[in-house]
Amino acid sequence: MAAERADVIEVEIPPHRLPGLLRLPGSPRGVIVFAHGSGSSRQSPRNTYVGEALRRRGFATLLFDLLSEREAENRANVFDIRLLADRLVGACKWVAMTPDTRGLAIGLFGASTGAAAALEAAAELGDRVFAVVSRGGRPDLAAAVLEEVGTPTLLVVGGDDEDVLRLNQWALAKIAGPKRLEIIPGATHLFSEPGALDAVIEAAADWFDTHCGGRDGKDK
Repeated sequence: MAAERADVIEVEIPPHRLPGLLRLPGSPRGVIVFAHGSGSSRQSPRNTYVGEALRRRGFATLLFDLLSEREAENRANVFDIRLLADRLVGACKWVAMTPDTRGLAIGLFGASTGAAAALEAAAELGDRVFAVVSRGGRPDLAAAVLEEVGTPTLLVVGGDDEDVLRLNQWALAKIAGPKRLEIIPGATHLFSEPGALDAVIEAAADWFDTHCGGRDGKDK
């Protein structure tokens, strides 16, 4: 079921009826499913900013809550990467079937712990996912499946986010498929410095352009 507003379609992702926000450009070139980090939601201002920029580049975007309100009250669920990955897999299957996005190449954009969930989902879905981008992510939390990830993966990290940078460098060596580490000079974990988040957007958009843009989700 979906309720439409002027700039966004409100959706519910089955089977748990998780609320989501689907934005559609004219003639979308692909669809990017977002996985937010701990303590965030479909209303994440940073992911909303990134999503709107990607929409302007021709990509549909889906931001949704990976947990119900009741589930989110249990902090253990927020860090249950397998649970979050299962929800992300379900969302990818939904966008592959819903009329607005059916047939589009799917990309995943994960932030913080959501990046680990995105990588676990990509390992499970295989060639049904065309690209993964991690923003300040914790790919190390998906350590058990990194060698199964054949999806082209871009890890974007702030140059001053030293601990997370080391974890991303470690994870990069483990990922099986095409991969790249993009370091944003002077940026910290939240990319709150002037121009830092825009640099993330440019790197992510180029990655999705290369691996998702104009691709048919059925051709892989």
